[in-house]
Amino acid sequence: MRILISDTSCLIDLRKGLLLEAFVRLPYDLVIPDVLFEEELINFSAAEKDLLAQSLKIQSLSGENIIEVQRVNRDYPALGVNDCFAFIIGKITPNCILLTGDSKLRNLASSCGIKVHGTLWGIDEMYKSKCATARQLYSALLSFQRDVTVRLHMSELRLRIKQYKALLDS
Repeated sequence: MRILISDTSCLIDLRKGLLLEAFVRLPYDLVIPDVLFEEELINFSAAEKDLLAQSLKIQSLSGENIIEVQRVNRDYPALGVNDCFAFIIGKITPNCILLTGDSKLRNLASSCGIKVHGTLWGIDEMYKSKCATARQLYSALLSFQRDVTVRLHMSELRLRIKQYKALLDS
């Protein structure tokens, strides 16, 4: 099964869209760096963290890989250290997909040959895999549109809203 490595930006968006349960049912091995799970999901409820802990592989890095995280963080100071953890796990995991909403992380990962997608791709995957209904996804997309803290490309978001509304109308 293909490995999907998630940073927290997408998980936070999916939580806001009430899609965590659908996300963890995707036909991927889901991975998150341990430091991201511990440090960046502080606003998640105990039940949400339990769901993720049971569904995701929470991956630690070796000391050698942590030195690589520090090097990447030094060489790319625009990236947060936790983004560097996700990047290094992506770099050492063959044929994986990195799921992130961070454009700087996306650019670095893509330039290193790591396949990268974001929240909207995840939405489409949930529909294709029948992990969520068109109605659930449409509702989530509308909530993303109203939430100023969700940073998605507005043109892509509007396109998805139109696509999922059409599915409801058909």
